[in-house]
Amino acid sequence: MSGFNGAELLEEVKDWHNMIKKYQVPDTKKAVIQVINSYGIFIALWIVQFYLYNHSIFWVIGLAILNGFLLGRIFIIQHDCGHKSFFRSRSANDVIGMISSFFTFIPYKYWAANHNFHHAHNGQIEHSGVGDIECLTVEQYSQLSLVDKVKYRIYRHPLYLFTIGGFFYVAIYNRFAFLKEGVFAKVKNTVKWANVFYAIIYLGLGYLIGFEDFFVVQLVNLFFFGTYALWFFYIQHQYETVYKSSKDNWNYVVSALKGSTYYDLPFFLHWLTGNIGYHHIHHLSPAIPNYNLKACNEAFPVFEKYTNKVTFWHGFSSVFANLYDAEAGKMISFGEYRRRKKG
Repeated sequence: MSGFNGAELLEEVKDWHNMIKKYQVPDTKKAVIQVINSYGIFIALWIVQFYLYNHSIFWVIGLAILNGFLLGRIFIIQHDCGHKSFFRSRSANDVIGMISSFFTFIPYKYWAANHNFHHAHNGQIEHSGVGDIECLTVEQYSQLSLVDKVKYRIYRHPLYLFTIGGFFYVAIYNRFAFLKEGVFAKVKNTVKWANVFYAIIYLGLGYLIGFEDFFVVQLVNLFFFGTYALWFFYIQHQYETVYKSSKDNWNYVVSALKGSTYYDLPFFLHWLTGNIGYHHIHHLSPAIPNYNLKACNEAFPVFEKYTNKVTFWHGFSSVFANLYDAEAGKMISFGEYRRRKKG
């Protein structure tokens, strides 16, 4: 955070509410088109995967690389519906959000509550890990037992996080409501009902298509989707100069622009991922539907001026940012932590 002037940022964007207002208006036509092309392409490839399964699993895996991205695009539709930003109609958001959750295997209402909590507390050290990948401070990590340090190092290792970790998050973690108090009390039981819904639909499709065919194809798709999802969760908030603060000193606008990245991707990857690379704009206002994020970013370069712009290849340099050094105001690697302890 060296050289960063928070007061200057807040002065330049002090009128941000009015600046972004017109981009917060849902467009039914754009929303319907996105639903049709996202679901349509995914289902078409899904059918081809079932057909090719009896010929070669490698064809299924190859198509899953693309279909995992399309699941991510469907997930962004679900995500926007959870923010009530995708359609003008609240009921339309809920219907499409719940239908989308059948494909993503992520409970709609509970995940939305979890994610909205993340938006309200992004970058607050006290709430690390709620709706985001957990990140300990240097002080917190130093106080862990040896066993817990090993667990945290495994959890943060890219070979776990972006392979098994992604699949675990989608297929296992989201089967449970770990947070049950406060804002989560009203939605905790929806996870159970979502699981029942998934079981009925999945078993029914397994009976019609063939249990082996259906579950192999579905699990492979979910694996790639989980990998992509965890990568984006990571790259959006885990990088050297990220903004983090105690809740007493935390600022919403600063956390949106300095605590989130602008993931500058090629056009086709922005399309596949529902424009979630414009994450600084999304955190400034989750009421902006994904199909308006690009236009909002281009209209106001001042937002991009203060955020951390990450290119596709540059993103890989962030994978070893493991601990937050509150004194230095930056994230460091386990290697740097170890060198400091020795020196």
